[in-house]
Amino acid sequence: MIKVLNARFLTSSPSLEKSDFYSGSEVAFLGRSNVGKSSFINSLVNQKNLAKSSSTPGKTKLINFFEANFKDDDENLYNLILVDLPGFGYAKVAKSTHKIWQSALDEFIKKRNSIRLFIHLRDSRQFDMEIDKNVDLYIKSFLRSDQKLINFYTKSDKLNQSQKAKVLNFDKDAKFISTLKNEGIDEARELIIKAVFGRV
Repeated sequence: MIKVLNARFLTSSPSLEKSDFYSGSEVAFLGRSNVGKSSFINSLVNQKNLAKSSSTPGKTKLINFFEANFKDDDENLYNLILVDLPGFGYAKVAKSTHKIWQSALDEFIKKRNSIRLFIHLRDSRQFDMEIDKNVDLYIKSFLRSDQKLINFYTKSDKLNQSQKAKVLNFDKDAKFISTLKNEGIDEARELIIKAVFGRV
């Protein structure tokens, strides 16, 4: 099992050119406004208020950086930089993939060489929204060989078994998480460490 040692906020930045560079491998979190990005990051690092969500969906425009340290059962240590990207707008706002992010953010996710993993959070109750499909295609269009993309489906505690089956029919590799019930969080940590470091 992966254990959290510590986590801390590093800085906020509006763009790639104004972002600091860190020695750790980076994990970038993206998703629609109100999908639960901040709650997921907080659950991953066992802290309640490390990542703060905006009271106004889509209002936060800064890229937030956090550092987190983990260890496995064999005492191997893992250092990660967690990158919380601004939530993209609702489907009615974004008419094309390139309108989802402002150009500065678009440049960041394409040219930030230290990103090893993109985590796309999708609301499990609205799992097949066009905007999420477009984001997946967009990320895959420039994904490097040393980068990975994983989809997590949030708020799974709201679903019954029949509804979960529909999500799995849509995406056989769907990973369900519920920060409210703390379901799937341990598995998410394991998956993230394995994806970034190829271990565990």
